[in-house]
Amino acid sequence: MWVEALDLILQRLQKSKLDFGKIAAVSGSGQQHGSVYWKNGSSKILSSCDPMKPLMEQLFDAFSTKESPVWMDSSTTEQCKAIEKAVGGALELSKITGSRAYERFTGPQIRRIFEKQLDVYRNTERISLVSSFMASLLTGSYACIDHTDGAGMNLMDIKDRSWSKIILEATAPGLEEKLGKLAPAHAVAGLISPYFVDRYHFNKDCLIIQWSGDNPNSLAGLTLNSPGDLAISLGTSDTVFGITNEHKPSLEGHVFPNPVDTNSYMVMLCYKNGSLAREDIRNQCADKSWEVFNKFLQQTQPLNGGKLGFYYKDHEILPPLPVGFHRYVLENFNEESLDEGRECEVKEFDPPSEVRALVEGQLLSMRAHSERFGMPSPPKRIIATGGASANDCILSSIASIFGCNVYTVQRPDSASMGAALRAAHGWLCNKKGNFVPISCMYMDKMETTSLKCKLAATAGDQELVSKYALLMKKRVEIENRLVQKLGRL
Repeated sequence: MWVEALDLILQRLQKSKLDFGKIAAVSGSGQQHGSVYWKNGSSKILSSCDPMKPLMEQLFDAFSTKESPVWMDSSTTEQCKAIEKAVGGALELSKITGSRAYERFTGPQIRRIFEKQLDVYRNTERISLVSSFMASLLTGSYACIDHTDGAGMNLMDIKDRSWSKIILEATAPGLEEKLGKLAPAHAVAGLISPYFVDRYHFNKDCLIIQWSGDNPNSLAGLTLNSPGDLAISLGTSDTVFGITNEHKPSLEGHVFPNPVDTNSYMVMLCYKNGSLAREDIRNQCADKSWEVFNKFLQQTQPLNGGKLGFYYKDHEILPPLPVGFHRYVLENFNEESLDEGRECEVKEFDPPSEVRALVEGQLLSMRAHSERFGMPSPPKRIIATGGASANDCILSSIASIFGCNVYTVQRPDSASMGAALRAAHGWLCNKKGNFVPISCMYMDKMETTSLKCKLAATAGDQELVSKYALLMKKRVEIENRLVQKLGRL
């Protein structure tokens, strides 16, 4: 599928009369946590593709399995437990890799393939992430995994930027050889393959800069470069990310090396139930219409009269809860104090309250977990991106709950924008012969570029922000009880 996608996009660019010869560098954004398994002998196939034929036709049999585990995978719970146990527990694994073991991470997925499909593992000579896989196609040889995307595998020591021997041994035998080397995100993966020079007339000196994951690329595309800035990506899954100078191990969230800075870290919280959950409630309660959904959100009062909802269409990552919907009404609801309020579980809300309970619930969870993870409260600013960042009603709710201004970028595709910025950054670092800050490319020029941010919603009334803090505290109490009762820890 990914090979065919590359074929298709290049064909379309060719038909658009793009002059490939003018391209100095290429990088890209790959779906994080996806992996590809090259079978023994495939490096020769990759390096000798015929420019007269599409890639898909030539690479069809180059893989030891045609199924790529991706971030929606929830099948590796036992492997996660085994890896955590082997290194001394979940917090110890987080100290080393930046995250406790997660089902969607590539390390546990590799261990499961080794345990359940031994023939596939034995017949694999290289394991690529989606990002390094695409870079491999473009260079015609196996590309390194970059430090930032590599941190989303539960295999890399994020302080040393190297594979952790103890975790590799706990995952599968002979794994380091199959993974290859690691590289900084700004490094050159290689020159573009002769295949693309001959077929599409790329310049033979075009650089392929290390690809990285979609979330790190979004951080680059949103130009986050100082602690205190927070980004919320409202997509199929929702993510919250920012920058920190320290690695603070935690049992929730993730720490990755910053893709555009060699000294700092990127911190990230990920929620599997994002837009898919919003669409589900829209379809059930708002006549399948975003206009009706927004009308319900506007006609209901902030705090929703003490109605709280937890909506999980898929196994949730944060908190680690199974599929299920849980609704509560706080009895004797008092906005000033929730000390006396007891919650009563109910089967459903009226449609307008259902819509607000979903939106407030998702955002209160983001605020609670980001504060618990050490991110500033309130943030200096929030930059919203992703499909739902076009929804002014949701942006207004973000500003009210977090208590800070919310900005949007001119383009919603921050991951591909970040990949393009990183291509230019890698090219510049290569030209200079050393690392240079990415901000030097756009500092004092942002107002004249598509990187410009626009104020979309002003900070909420501080009294309301404080009331939301109380509601958030009550929500966390209920969430903790749900995790104790149903959690998949």
